[in-house]
Amino acid sequence: MFSTRKLTLIWIAVMLAAFAAGCKKKVPPPPPPPPPAAPAPPTEPPPAPAAPRITQFSAEPTSIQRGQSSTLRWEVAGQTNSIAINNGIGAVMATGNQRVSPNGSTTYTLTATGPGGNTTASATINVAEPPPPPPPTRTPPPTRSIVDRLSSDVQDAFFDYDKSDIRGDARDTLTSDAAALRSILADFPTASIVIEGHCDERGSAEYNLGLGDRRSTSAKDFLVQLGVPADRLKTISYGKERPQCTEANETCWQKNRRAHFAPGQ
Repeated sequence: MFSTRKLTLIWIAVMLAAFAAGCKKKVPPPPPPPPPAAPAPPTEPPPAPAAPRITQFSAEPTSIQRGQSSTLRWEVAGQTNSIAINNGIGAVMATGNQRVSPNGSTTYTLTATGPGGNTTASATINVAEPPPPPPPTRTPPPTRSIVDRLSSDVQDAFFDYDKSDIRGDARDTLTSDAAALRSILADFPTASIVIEGHCDERGSAEYNLGLGDRRSTSAKDFLVQLGVPADRLKTISYGKERPQCTEANETCWQKNRRAHFAPGQ
């Protein structure tokens, strides 16, 4: 039998345990997990870069005789890493022109390479053999001198201010001059013709010498395309040193911007 004291102690211990259990805080349940994150919307890939565009690639003229020349002209738009033309020309700028003299019919291909790929264009120049020279014939000596023939049968070709391009009226003049020059050179088989390049008084002497040279060369190239023998045409530039009109106005200046023809020495 337990003694009264032991029973008392056991009872106190039981009461303390019950009290401690009743005072213990309840642990709250864990919070629910957060909802899953919504997936990110898909992103569209950036557009692929476009290939370069060749807006022009041409030859002018497209038909020549052996020994004559043609001019290639081109223009490329868009982003490029390299631009090249085959048949010995090589790398070129995005816009330009180049004179070529192929020995036979040739197709030139321009290739433009960029991040978006390659683009090509072609231009063909047809080269014909020059006609055989006519058999020699005995012709009577000319009744007029070469100076008289040039003065009466051949007209000056005129240019725009600071330009060396053959404009419309100069094309008509030089086309007529070509027939006259062929006739004159046939009548004077040992003669040559000098194409003089002239400028008006504006600009430095050095600049106008260069401009006059470009004008005489443009006139020569045009005449050669029309069948005038290139080896019997010479060029020289007088710049602004030999004006045929000395008044300071546009009418007079236009008269001085010209290609003039004279007999060679």
